[in-house]
Amino acid sequence: MIRNGRGAAGGAEQPGPGGRRAVRVWCDGCYDMVHYGHSNQLRQARAMGDYLIVGVHTDEEIAKHKGPPVFTQEERYKMVQAIKWVDEVVPAAPYVTTLETLDKYNCDFCVHGNDITLTVDGRDTYEEVKQAGRYRECKRTQGVSTTDLVGRMLLVTKAHHSSQEMSSEYREYADSFGKCPGGRNPWTGVSQFLQTSQKIIQFASGKEPQPGETVIYVAGAFDLFHIGHVDFLEKVHRLAERPYIIAGLHFDQVNHYKGKNYPIMNLHERTLSVLACRYVSEVVIGAPYAVTAELLSHFKVDLVCHGKTEIIPDRDGSDPYQEPKRRGIFRQIDSGSNLTTDLIVQRIITNRLEYEARNQKKEAKELAFLEAARQQAAQPLGERDGDF
Repeated sequence: MIRNGRGAAGGAEQPGPGGRRAVRVWCDGCYDMVHYGHSNQLRQARAMGDYLIVGVHTDEEIAKHKGPPVFTQEERYKMVQAIKWVDEVVPAAPYVTTLETLDKYNCDFCVHGNDITLTVDGRDTYEEVKQAGRYRECKRTQGVSTTDLVGRMLLVTKAHHSSQEMSSEYREYADSFGKCPGGRNPWTGVSQFLQTSQKIIQFASGKEPQPGETVIYVAGAFDLFHIGHVDFLEKVHRLAERPYIIAGLHFDQVNHYKGKNYPIMNLHERTLSVLACRYVSEVVIGAPYAVTAELLSHFKVDLVCHGKTEIIPDRDGSDPYQEPKRRGIFRQIDSGSNLTTDLIVQRIITNRLEYEARNQKKEAKELAFLEAARQQAAQPLGERDGDF
């Protein structure tokens, strides 16, 4: 069991408003390739109560019911732990959510998105808690899913992540992103993400730096926000007693140093992913590649940090960190993690056939489940299963 508290430093569970007993909420899932859709689900769940416990399934359980995960269970535990609305993480949570599990962790109810989760034999994993009235539903975040992200990565691999011109197929996909009729992606079939100011407000802390806080600036693409980013931000967070971390997110044109197929996620998606991290206080949307004197002065930056990855020169050949280095406020931080966006994509390529088989099997089960429910609802009342 991993307790987070309500901030990066952790803390004890607090009573509810007015001193009443805290309402404890349970969520569970695979949380493989954690994205802002997962974060938004947990944000909504946390808003339904006072204390959020998240159960994460093991690699073995996921492989049994869905197929091999991209990330290990230890990586997935840590990714969920880093989401700022999560108070506690329960490793090795059962795949089927039962009343016994809710009672074990003193949870009033569980929350899940409005999509269907089935076991390997086609049973609803939330059937028991639904029948007991201890189930709540939150809105699924349109425009993102693990399946969609996998589809994007498989498309970009056709140009081998090099600096060569992207394939015509991927260019058509990229150009269509967020523009096609009905807001649906013609390549993956899911609704596309449409950013709103309200969504950013929901994810943002809304807090400005306070006197005595150390303002630390970090910058990057933060594409496919992953455990490598979390490890880095956690190390940065430990540099000060009262840190205020500002993350500068580069425009989608980061492909001038990452390759023409990057980033996988657009700027708005990356913004929400980073804002959901408990170690980040603020995000600069579309930050300049070079850390300028104007930027340092505007945000009153005390320290600038970068990981141990190579620093690619700006378009004019200059060092993008030359100004903070000149001021003596630049530090390189070793996160201890070697995970990169490239390595994630390689994992996807390795598991490509397993993913395709898993997704096809999952879709077939969900269609069969919906069809059975439709047929059941269409039967005369006296002919339905269980009626006598």
